[in-house]
Amino acid sequence: MTNRKAILLLDDGTYFEGKAGGIIGTTSGEICFNTGMTGYQEIFTDPSYFGQVLVATNAHIGNYGTAGEDEESESIQISGLICKNFTDTYSRPLADQGIQKYFDDNKIVCIYDVDTRAIVRHIRSKGAMNCIISSEELDVERLKEQLAQVPNMEGLELASKVSTKEKYSLGEENAKYNVAVLDFGTKRNILRNFVSRGCKVDVYPAETPAEEILKKDYNGFFLSNGPGDPSSMCYAIDTVRHLMQEGKPMFGICLGHQLLALANDIPTYKMHHGHRGINHPVKNLLSGKGEITSQNHGFSVDADVIEKVSDKVEVTHRNLNDNTIEGIRIKGTKAFSVQYHPEAAPGPHDSRYLFDEFVASLS
Repeated sequence: MTNRKAILLLDDGTYFEGKAGGIIGTTSGEICFNTGMTGYQEIFTDPSYFGQVLVATNAHIGNYGTAGEDEESESIQISGLICKNFTDTYSRPLADQGIQKYFDDNKIVCIYDVDTRAIVRHIRSKGAMNCIISSEELDVERLKEQLAQVPNMEGLELASKVSTKEKYSLGEENAKYNVAVLDFGTKRNILRNFVSRGCKVDVYPAETPAEEILKKDYNGFFLSNGPGDPSSMCYAIDTVRHLMQEGKPMFGICLGHQLLALANDIPTYKMHHGHRGINHPVKNLLSGKGEITSQNHGFSVDADVIEKVSDKVEVTHRNLNDNTIEGIRIKGTKAFSVQYHPEAAPGPHDSRYLFDEFVASLS
């Protein structure tokens, strides 16, 4: 930890001065914010954040250290961190190390001691945009030149960059069910939820063609979460269409939800600033119940188009904040998906029933 200066510059020219945490360096990506009050390590290691710079709205980051068991992937996935307080002092007995070493080991740039409330209000007003953080280049004009080279998230294919490079399996060899997982950036806890329900999962790289997957007789297919623009993933959309022809159960989460929609000719769009947090209210339209959900997405399924194909697609969940689509079922099939994360454990487990429903359909 040093008192070295750092700069945060947004694409619209707004900039903030703060202190440097993590390594001394420069990083960039699309800025976004998460409203969760806990679980910062799970957020950092969620592959869906790949290519994004995160604003933590909780004032304290690092106060309970870091632990290997809290990671959702092999490493930190965010491009950089923006926070109010970045502290290396922690008291949790189960923690392995402080956050400064954790960021050093993962080569992550951080800026702290900035007004995160002002930054979030700016994003909510102006919308998602690219940004750059630097603790080595403090000239704003030079940073503007670097920021101009950063690609926009819209149209960006990122899932193949975070996906497993080789197929692997989890669960008992003689498990009751076999599920093929298309890994677009899956979180570990999703896989644990399948295994704990008696499934053996074969996890495939994102770009695996359907023909390769269908060499084995699976009970069902799972489409994982992940980063980037789903409409840029033509390879995955084709795979989903092909797998749907098998007539077997299919379950999608987040990016997987968007890909299921695209495979059924329902477009997606870039949201103004997205949904990211652990307390988003969703209504299950089938049961009438509300769910408190964990969310992380910057794209959404087009509700207007769904209304025009209601004979084919049923909306099952709606976001109670802005009425966006949070879940669909493809009529006449066993395919369904949700935009949020039922595997997450922010406190409530309101949505774990979705795993139960999927597993029940495998019989």
